[in-house]
Amino acid sequence: MIESVPADPALREGGVLVEAARRGDAPRPEIAAFFDESTYTVTYVVHDAATREAAVIDSMLDFDAASGRTRHASAERVVDYITCNNLKLSWLLETHAHADHISAAPYLQQRLGGRIAIGAEIVRVQQVFGTLFNADGDFVRDGSQFDHLFTDGESFRIGGLEAMALHVPGHTPADMAYVIGDAVFVGDTLFMPDYGTARADFPGGDAGQLYRSIRRLLSLPAETRLFLCHDYKAPGRDAYAWETTVAAQRKGNVHVHDGVSQEAFVAMRTARDAGLSMPALILPAVQVNMRAGHFPAPEANGVTYLKLPVNAV
Repeated sequence: MIESVPADPALREGGVLVEAARRGDAPRPEIAAFFDESTYTVTYVVHDAATREAAVIDSMLDFDAASGRTRHASAERVVDYITCNNLKLSWLLETHAHADHISAAPYLQQRLGGRIAIGAEIVRVQQVFGTLFNADGDFVRDGSQFDHLFTDGESFRIGGLEAMALHVPGHTPADMAYVIGDAVFVGDTLFMPDYGTARADFPGGDAGQLYRSIRRLLSLPAETRLFLCHDYKAPGRDAYAWETTVAAQRKGNVHVHDGVSQEAFVAMRTARDAGLSMPALILPAVQVNMRAGHFPAPEANGVTYLKLPVNAV
């Protein structure tokens, strides 16, 4: 059952969606995962079996930072799956502005249609990183690069699948989780139980807020399926994994299992984050992802450039 959270109607409604799908009163989503080992990223295609409508969650553009070249091999795997299964793409959902890979949402939208969406707090990320990169005047910081900005508790549909967006900040200010039937796509808030939780030291991140967001997610029904954006294989585990449950996280997450206090979590997370290096693609990735996956406009010579701020991060 859902923990008692009378002041959180969005969470309670999310629990209702999960329980209805588990009982068979509402459809459960069909889910395909595409894992990229170079960035440890999982992209999902979620669809409704009856209507064939689909959403892509956290798509990935192949990018070689050394050469500055892009490729579409990962995105084409998704295109092939959607076309071969006769799916209609309705949504391109981002859980947040990723720091470890570049979104392929504009490419997929051009190929297949759909609306690109993210949480409404992306404007805070745009403000911070727009300033860091001294973004040109054509970069407005109101989220309008995206087709839709979700607010906490907002309902939407993927064909016959009932879905809801939950705001789960802490890793970044704009993180969203998407409840779709009995499945929740949690982005970077949580990893597999044996690996733990996301870092909270990026601009606008907050370890205490991350703890509260995680406990919010773990207040959903125990059987709720959780789908993660990354896996790094914890020591001693031989295979990559990206699906778990609320019950498994509450019992065994090495950072935030039941009984871990917010104070203890913040102390652990702060100490751990202090020893982490920056993601290899953070500077190119955020410049693009804060623009909904679009690169900056080409300059007068027809070439697009990404900036590398020196001694600024």
